[in-house]
Amino acid sequence: MQLWVVLSLCCLVAAQKRSSSYSGEYGGGGGKRFSQSGNQLDGPITALRIRLNSRYIVGLQVRYGTKWSDYKGGSKGDLEEIFLHPGEHITQVSGKYSSYMRRLVFVTSKGRYFSFGKDKGTSFNAVPLHPNTVLRFISGSSGSVIDALGFHWDYLSSGCVHCN
Repeated sequence: MQLWVVLSLCCLVAAQKRSSSYSGEYGGGGGKRFSQSGNQLDGPITALRIRLNSRYIVGLQVRYGTKWSDYKGGSKGDLEEIFLHPGEHITQVSGKYSSYMRRLVFVTSKGRYFSFGKDKGTSFNAVPLHPNTVLRFISGSSGSVIDALGFHWDYLSSGCVHCN
């Protein structure tokens, strides 16, 4: 009887529709680890701040709903800021890396592209594994620059007030 219950639970879990996926980690092994998994509770990604110099992506900050995440990375370089339109989401991230992140290109659900950094290094293309999922949060490592990034994809929260 217990075996039947265990097998039934396994089949039920396997039959559930999966939605989350992970792309990465892209970059080098240095820096201090970070994850913005808790930030997604503030809402979807609505804006990005990217700091860059002539060679690397120096820093990164993400706005979830109306709240900015902690800034990750160094302080030297030019700061650029982009805002997503209401209902717009990041559906793809590509770029280049060596020991550090060198280029990031964000593609949105409205067909917009935002490109930062230099076109040099090893290429990557991060996309969700499941249809109709979007970038929910990032993780990675940073020090005086962004060492590495990973991208976490899922459906939008059904209770999200900033999604439309």
